[in-house]
Amino acid sequence: AGSSTTTTPASKMAANEAKGEGGGEAKAEEKKEEKELSPEDQALLEGLELAVERVQEAEAGIQAAALEHLVKEVRTATASMTAVPKPLKFLRPHYETLKKVHAGWGGAGENGRVLADLLSVLAMTMAKPGSREILSFKKQGTRGDLGSWGHEFVRSLAGEIGQEYTKRVLERTEAGAEAASSRVESGDLMELVDDIVPFHLKHNAEAEAIDLLMEVQELKKLVELSGRGLVDETNYQRICLYLTRCAAYMADPDDLRELFETAFALYRSQRQFTEALRVALNMYDSEALPEGVEPGEGDSPYEARLRSLFDEAPDLATRQQMAFVLARHGLQKFEYAADDEVNAILGNNSLHRYFGELAKDLDVIDPKTPEDIYKSHLGDSLSSRGASGAAVASSQRADSARANLASTFVNALVNAGFCADLLMTPDGNNWLYKNKEHGMLSAAASLGMIMMWDVEEGLTKIDKFLYSQDEHVKAGACLAIGLVSANVRHESDPPIALLPEHLADDAPPMMRLASATALGIAYAGCAREDAVEFLAPIVSASASVAEASLAALSLGEIFVGTCDEEVASMLVQRLMESSDADLDASVSRFLCLGLALVFLGRQDKADATLEALKTIDHPAGLYARVALEACAYAGTGNVLKIQRMLHICAERQTPASEAKQPDAAPAPAAEANNSAASKHSAHQSVAVLGIALVTAGEDVGAEMALRTFDHLLHYGEPAVRRAVPLALALLKVSNPEYAVVDSMSRLTHDADPEVAQAAIVGLGVLAAGTNNSRVAGLLRQLAEHSRDASHLFVVRLAQGLLHMGKGLISISPFHSDRSLISRPAMAGLLAFLHACLDLKHTLLDKLHYLLYHLAIPMYPRFLLTVDHNLDLLPASVRVGQAVETVGQAGRPKTITGFQTHTTPVLLGVGDRAELATPDDFTVLSNTLEGVVIVRDAPHDKPKEDDDANTVAPDLRQPDDAAPSPG
Repeated sequence: AGSSTTTTPASKMAANEAKGEGGGEAKAEEKKEEKELSPEDQALLEGLELAVERVQEAEAGIQAAALEHLVKEVRTATASMTAVPKPLKFLRPHYETLKKVHAGWGGAGENGRVLADLLSVLAMTMAKPGSREILSFKKQGTRGDLGSWGHEFVRSLAGEIGQEYTKRVLERTEAGAEAASSRVESGDLMELVDDIVPFHLKHNAEAEAIDLLMEVQELKKLVELSGRGLVDETNYQRICLYLTRCAAYMADPDDLRELFETAFALYRSQRQFTEALRVALNMYDSEALPEGVEPGEGDSPYEARLRSLFDEAPDLATRQQMAFVLARHGLQKFEYAADDEVNAILGNNSLHRYFGELAKDLDVIDPKTPEDIYKSHLGDSLSSRGASGAAVASSQRADSARANLASTFVNALVNAGFCADLLMTPDGNNWLYKNKEHGMLSAAASLGMIMMWDVEEGLTKIDKFLYSQDEHVKAGACLAIGLVSANVRHESDPPIALLPEHLADDAPPMMRLASATALGIAYAGCAREDAVEFLAPIVSASASVAEASLAALSLGEIFVGTCDEEVASMLVQRLMESSDADLDASVSRFLCLGLALVFLGRQDKADATLEALKTIDHPAGLYARVALEACAYAGTGNVLKIQRMLHICAERQTPASEAKQPDAAPAPAAEANNSAASKHSAHQSVAVLGIALVTAGEDVGAEMALRTFDHLLHYGEPAVRRAVPLALALLKVSNPEYAVVDSMSRLTHDADPEVAQAAIVGLGVLAAGTNNSRVAGLLRQLAEHSRDASHLFVVRLAQGLLHMGKGLISISPFHSDRSLISRPAMAGLLAFLHACLDLKHTLLDKLHYLLYHLAIPMYPRFLLTVDHNLDLLPASVRVGQAVETVGQAGRPKTITGFQTHTTPVLLGVGDRAELATPDDFTVLSNTLEGVVIVRDAPHDKPKEDDDANTVAPDLRQPDDAAPSPG
């Protein structure tokens, strides 16, 4: 912005030309220029120019008066900046002059400091980019009172402080390792930060205050400011929400740790214990403990932090609410022995009762048969119905055992947790004996899923099968014990009491496999040392690679995300000692996955193990490395790891055998070549899943991953293409978005049967537990036109997943408004997806019971409100699509497109609920999800009727109806 009063060379030339041509035009131009400034602006200009001249005088008094005039005019103009203020425009030609005056004074004295302040403000519009003159002059100026120069100046100064700090960090890094380990010299910057941050907090600019503190790595200052009353009940929610949302973009693990520690301390200082607990669940790696907290015997810092919150909670209801949140996060080693009621909630012992209440309220108690799900009578037309019915009938006759096995799984998934069905629970065991051998194992185990969460009643039903003469039925009963105890910690602890005897060396292999799997499902996330005693001998000494691999997978689930050295070293040792023939077996992938799960979400803690795996030459070593790296950075959105996975996906696999293969190779030889190629490219499939795993839960990364998968489908190797549908499903678990369902629907008709089967399973995972009518229609069409028994089996599995728990159960590992990932749930989901990477040798072969790993992530997708006695207390709530409110001013709406219902209600993955009548109740959790304890609010005045809060009919979803948009 140039001065309005100065005449440019171009205008002078034009004026001279005009004079040469005729004086009349020149005079007109001069008059026009004079009219450009109003009398007020002309007076302002003259006053500023005079003040600049006076500043150059020798006498200090005159200088001070001139500076006072300049400061007054600039301050008045910059208090509210919608455009560049006129004083800044008029002083632009004099900026260099004032800089020379300041340099001449040497910055000494009061006048020198005032002039430095003025130059700092002028530098906003006049300094050269990158010169950081705002900061340079402000450091030489007066301290405090930054706000008098206006918000824009404070923002500009904060930006330059961040740039200067980054420059110093880079200089220190370049100086070498010794300098890099020391702290950056930043005392001069911190003095300004200590002025700027309180100013931002007082003026509702919390996001800018946090951004500056993150730039200079001093987030802890927020805790100090909380002690001074600058973080209080009016702004702590906005501050903590911004902090936790920034976590997805923090690349450095130390910075991330400090961010969570700060949010935890702020919630704790405001006595928001439930929210502090949610933050604490992200702080696995933090060693810092709150002041005055000492870890108990055998407690890690993580467990000590949780225990301190329970100890500090003001009443039993708050402790119970925290226990409900912790129980939803999955079983853990942590127990609260001081209170049996709280401990019972931590063990999910009330889950069965609440699920029954939900089913009763939504009127879905009656058991369903597989045929109710298949709806074979709903053909497209009479002719197609007849033709497809004949095709299905013939395929079922030809492979009735497989059709019955599919019905077993569908029956278990649909009636899961309801404790009643029409195939397994009635007396007579007729259905059990309609299956053959391994099918009987899955049929007996299905009873555990039907009775899930009701341990006492479930064990009574399962007990008779433990004494069966048939080995497969007995093994199924062992697996059922694990399933009935999934996500529940019962005081009698039945799995560890009943299963170890079936893990003995002399036990039949089938029993050992089923019992090892059952222990993993029952104790996922619990880090049980006694489980290691029974599973370690199988991993280390078993001659069977299947036994060792499934025991390793169970250990991975039990110690998920713990970085347990003993378990990790044992699994690495087994991988190193295994023969090539063992590692060639498809089941060995679970040995690799078990190791990866131990480091789930722990980032750089997995580096040492990654190095150890580099010594394994077999392709399984590469599979293990990729799986480990993907799991270690699960949910972090780490861009560098995603790029690494993409590099792996871009590799071209050209086995030597393929190059030499004649044009017409015999079928067995071609199949052997395909098998060899698949072994060498299996790690690429894991890399595709890894992209989804790293970006899961982070919206921007997930959107970019969806586009990436589109490219992989077009240009990727067969192993890459086969994994894409499963990766899409992992990104959108139990969240059937239209565009993704559309992509998956096209893939179900792919020319490669393995891609088509993966897409069908992916549709099931994508819509698991939603009863989505569109997906139901797609799967019915696939079942009608299926000519292949394996294809039909996979379609049936997908139908069972879609109608899981009659639409009341989700397998999404995310909870608490998608801010937390349940590690045990993610472990169970990954076990299933890795099995689906090779359907031919797992679910379509004798390892079909691996499907039951989905019992770990299965959880009701409800919102229940209960009173202080933990009995149901119906409350009016609005349920709608969640809206991101982070960083927004005022009180923005948190949901859109809502409907009003009475609890209990169902929540979709992208849904959020809020109380419709907040004046009637107070809640003990800011996030309404799962079980929420509510209290009657004291009424100061009668509440007027509000038509907007009229309660709609309850949230019922018929078995094939689409979920409501809210």
